[in-house]
Amino acid sequence: QVQLVESGGGMVQVGGVMRLSCVMSGATARINHMSWHRRRSPGQQREVVAAVMNSGFENYGDAVKGRVTISRDIAKNALHLEMHDLKPDDSGFYYCNAREYTSNRIPQDYWGQGIQVTVSS
Repeated sequence: QVQLVESGGGMVQVGGVMRLSCVMSGATARINHMSWHRRRSPGQQREVVAAVMNSGFENYGDAVKGRVTISRDIAKNALHLEMHDLKPDDSGFYYCNAREYTSNRIPQDYWGQGIQVTVSS
């Protein structure tokens, strides 16, 4: 089992900067990549904000590309997200994700509890 705990977020001003962190613990040796997702409204599906592979390859969602940086500290089992030029549409719940693959190459996802971000003017 893997546990993920997010921190950061809260109230942020339009045009400001948001920083989120996630600390991973437990059976982390097989984690293949980590990512941030968000749900902007209760009825909406979670969307990928950014992901980083063990190789260092990074991938960003179209809605945030150019405004966000993901970074991973493997030694500390930590994942960070920094987002600039925040917009009201960036409000929502942000989730940390870690994924491993079983011996049959089936993905196993672990999720944090989510952290709320509210962007206001």
